[in-house]
Amino acid sequence: MPRSILYFAITSHGFGHAVRSAAVAATIQKMCPDLLLILVTTAPRWLLEAYIPGDFIYRQRSFDVGVIQSDSLTMDKEATWEQWQEVQAKEKMLLASEVDFIKTNRVGLMLADIPPLAPEIARLAGIPCWMLSNFGWDFIYRAWGGKFTELADKISASYGQVDRLFRLPLYEPLTAFPKITDVGLTGGDPRYSKAELTELFGLIQPQERTILLTFGGLGLQQIPYANLEVFTDWQFITFDRQAPDLPNLVKVTDNQYRPVDFMPFVDRVISKPGYSTFAEALRLDCPITSLTREDFAESPVLLEGIRAYGHHQIINPGEFFQGSWDFLHQPCQPPEQSTPVAKDGNEAIAQAVVEQLSVNSYQ
Repeated sequence: MPRSILYFAITSHGFGHAVRSAAVAATIQKMCPDLLLILVTTAPRWLLEAYIPGDFIYRQRSFDVGVIQSDSLTMDKEATWEQWQEVQAKEKMLLASEVDFIKTNRVGLMLADIPPLAPEIARLAGIPCWMLSNFGWDFIYRAWGGKFTELADKISASYGQVDRLFRLPLYEPLTAFPKITDVGLTGGDPRYSKAELTELFGLIQPQERTILLTFGGLGLQQIPYANLEVFTDWQFITFDRQAPDLPNLVKVTDNQYRPVDFMPFVDRVISKPGYSTFAEALRLDCPITSLTREDFAESPVLLEGIRAYGHHQIINPGEFFQGSWDFLHQPCQPPEQSTPVAKDGNEAIAQAVVEQLSVNSYQ
């Protein structure tokens, strides 16, 4: 019987898509250890390896732009537009290269999050294209209007070719997709006990005074770490390698440790709107303090989601950057929905993929 092969294409934007895709890929690999997993992305290999314990082929390719940002809150629309022009200029060459790769390696299925070129590559290669996401890039660009409207229309048309979308929670309607399967939250699982992390990082404060600061792969340029001096009897955890050395700040710089590993043992996560951070916190019932984010259409959708399903606190950027962090003395609000959000996204997507590849192997 031929070996099953999955081609997993991941958008070039930030770390969040790579994190949730890698969590799904790891579950697929666990269910089907003989699977050959090909991850096609510009996300760094170390990030994927932090979530996927087994072997995989790393194919470094960029299919799209996402949004060009200097940090996790600051967007550059003009740079985004210019890079899209470069992608479109290389589109035919990229399509030909990937179609040849897929056919040569006898790939059985494409799973994608959520590059608009993926459906056309799959169509030309003669394989199904499945996607997973809580939003589409057409949704983001259409909100910007002007010259981005035509780009949004083109992306919507591309998404219309997708054979199946696994729609994640905290979603916009994703109306461009013809066939939608709703699934639960995706994300990684913690790997370490509180005792292990305490020994490794010297975590000495009680949970109710321990705060995790995490702002995605791009981070923030000006986290006001001076505010930590007001909270001398609190403990803060950061993945920011440029953070100052402070007695109550734990800096995590080893790539094998991830924010999700610390979430069960902190009072709350302070973050910006981002699906992967929100999803991992919600899966672990970890409270979230989130900044708002202007001019990014996904942001209000995500904030509505954590209001509905998680213990939450919404603050404006001024409270974070210019304030004295008095919000830490306020409790998070309880979820507004009594029905909890489903948390089975990894397993539901993985099961469907394994079943599809099993059908392919018998054909």
